[in-house]
Amino acid sequence: MEVHFKVIRQNQNSSPIVQTYVLDVEGGNTILDCLNRIKWEQDGTLAFRKNCRNTICGSCAVRINGRSALACKENVKSEIAKFQQPGISASNTSIIPEITVAPLGNMPVIKDLVVDMSSFWNNLEAVAPYVSTRGRQVPEREFLQTPEERSRLDQTGNCIMCGACYSECNAREVDPTFVGPHALAKAYRMVTDSRDSETQSRLEDYNEGTQGVWGCTRCFYCNSVCPMDVAPLDQITKIKQEILARKEVADSVPLRHRKGLVEVVKQGGWINEPQFVLQVVGNYFRDLKGLLGIFPLGLRMIVRGKFPLSFEPSEGTQQVRSLIEAVKRE
Repeated sequence: MEVHFKVIRQNQNSSPIVQTYVLDVEGGNTILDCLNRIKWEQDGTLAFRKNCRNTICGSCAVRINGRSALACKENVKSEIAKFQQPGISASNTSIIPEITVAPLGNMPVIKDLVVDMSSFWNNLEAVAPYVSTRGRQVPEREFLQTPEERSRLDQTGNCIMCGACYSECNAREVDPTFVGPHALAKAYRMVTDSRDSETQSRLEDYNEGTQGVWGCTRCFYCNSVCPMDVAPLDQITKIKQEILARKEVADSVPLRHRKGLVEVVKQGGWINEPQFVLQVVGNYFRDLKGLLGIFPLGLRMIVRGKFPLSFEPSEGTQQVRSLIEAVKRE
């Protein structure tokens, strides 16, 4: 069948252009097969990365029809089916299908589909993604793990560093200090590794403002595009749970926000906003800097009559409280 491939092309620091290539392909051809044919048969200047062609190395990650994926994993038939217009039969030859291929997001383009992954690797390094060396000071024996301990590493160990999750990360797009879902998924691998001796200090680092786990917006895009089912958002959530479970982890605004929200809702069924703000930002009047930061806003709200002086609990407070307690028991 005939397919139009619209490839987003650009050179470094230049505006992108759309170049269309027409190929006669089979439904089972992968997107990488088609890119290879374009380069070999039509345009040798087209730049893209590839290596194993078998969903192992992660080199060929690009955006296909608007979402990040491995070009060697996705095929023409499935891509056309995903964007099939309602009421149009796949056998309708008068409609020529189109597939758009673009470079990964959140990284500057070097040429065409090749991006500069420096920030990706730098942020991975920032979470210290290796077992701490302090534990290696025990020379008598190797570090043994039980099958159950090893099984905790299976899911995160499947990450092939393709960059798909990083490309789609909304938090990374708006906050350049956020390390990204790939780094935090690897971070959880270190947190749960029984051989590692730096769990406490790791959790302190990952609890650091929006550059750590609290910067995640929980949009689920990283989970939806991961070709290896690593589920980065799930791993970020597990780190949060570890932080919340440890009293010795340093207090922080994101941590108070998470704990405070649950407690305030449990007390009244919904959010008592003045109490919640004072609890999170002011830390029960202990954080003077935080209190000074919200004082001008609070004063304007009082002047305009928008600061409630009383709070009416929800009629379903007891039911909400029971639900929260039930979830905690699980």
